[in-house]
Amino acid sequence: MPTPVRTAIVGTGNRAQLFTEGLAKRDGYDVVALCDPNSVRMAFHNRMLLAAGRRPAHQWPPARFDEMIRVERIELLVVTTVDATHNRYIEAALRAGVRVISEKPMTTDATKAQSILDAVRETGGELAVAYNYRFNPVHRKVRELLAGGAIGDIHSVHFEWLLDVSHGADYFRRWHRDKANSGGLMVHKASHHFDLVNWWLGAEPRIVYGQGQLAFYGPDHKHGYARDYARAHGSETSLDDPFALHLADNATLKELYLDAEVEDGYYRDRNVFAPGVTIDDDMALLVSYDSGASMSYHLTAYSPAEGYRVMFNGSGGRLELNVEESTWTTPHLRVASARGAVHGDLAAPTAGQTSITLRPLWSPPEDHTVDHDHAGHGGADARVLAALLDDDPTHAADVADARQAALALVTGLAANRSFETGLPVRTSDVLDL
Repeated sequence: MPTPVRTAIVGTGNRAQLFTEGLAKRDGYDVVALCDPNSVRMAFHNRMLLAAGRRPAHQWPPARFDEMIRVERIELLVVTTVDATHNRYIEAALRAGVRVISEKPMTTDATKAQSILDAVRETGGELAVAYNYRFNPVHRKVRELLAGGAIGDIHSVHFEWLLDVSHGADYFRRWHRDKANSGGLMVHKASHHFDLVNWWLGAEPRIVYGQGQLAFYGPDHKHGYARDYARAHGSETSLDDPFALHLADNATLKELYLDAEVEDGYYRDRNVFAPGVTIDDDMALLVSYDSGASMSYHLTAYSPAEGYRVMFNGSGGRLELNVEESTWTTPHLRVASARGAVHGDLAAPTAGQTSITLRPLWSPPEDHTVDHDHAGHGGADARVLAALLDDDPTHAADVADARQAALALVTGLAANRSFETGLPVRTSDVLDL
């Protein structure tokens, strides 16, 4: 039997759970090291390893990351840190000859993205970025129809993504609220969507023009929803606030964040209307592609419902995708899992319908809807792990490499620049791809 791949995970917050569990289930991998500034969170992940019948991993601080790679003889690194720090670990691992899997987005700004691309080119190393939406059966069906010529040449796309006031609000409670950490929703969230469009069309973005605003969250709005508290824990004012997240109500959130505060002072439950928000919550883009197609895109992070609609117009007809992740948002919902409603990883109790409709010219509409589960990002989480970690040629070809991850990222980076300048931005002026 082959020797298990010696693996380290850097960043042991919520999203790292997917990888800790997935690796622990696979005999071909051995998680020998965890790296995080917070020992409480690393201890949480070690308990996950023990529960799966595995040995606990050695715990390392970020300041000793390079030493960890060498001493632990790491062969595979999984990066699930704050987005803005991905580049530091990706580049160091690549230069040490280590294979890297990174959570999306690859990074948060053009300088860091270019540095990662340069490191991949210089080392010839392997970097995969976990764009799991490619592995949702619904999205794969859309790609199959488009690639098969169901609507002929694709001329335009309209893409609307709605985040509800549970999932959407969560980006304004945690570190993502600071653009320096996350790159804003155009980078952290919408890069998923931009990657899908690149993949669906087999095209690359060329020009981006956008407008963004902080219309709902943050301070000084007239809607009257704001309550006067800094963070929910310990605040009487937050108890009946539908926008508050109560960490003590959930064992996993309590262990990962509330109990860990003593070490790093990180608050996971900030008031979404408190000062300090530097990201937008309502964004619109026009994007042109090298194929000649164009896209109109809109992301709203304060919707009463959650889901997305994508419409493709072509020379032979129209394809429509409609996914209702939630039809309405229940107030004061207590989170049943740390990977639950606040993250969109579990199916909402108010989830609605999914449909794929083909409208050919001169013919009646055709239903091409496929079954999928609203949980686990439509079953994509399990499939992306299989593609990243197993010898599975069925899905491996759809794993995003460094260049594809940069193409997903560059639309958001160009959008952020357009928000600042008010001008269209060429992607070639942002990254050398």
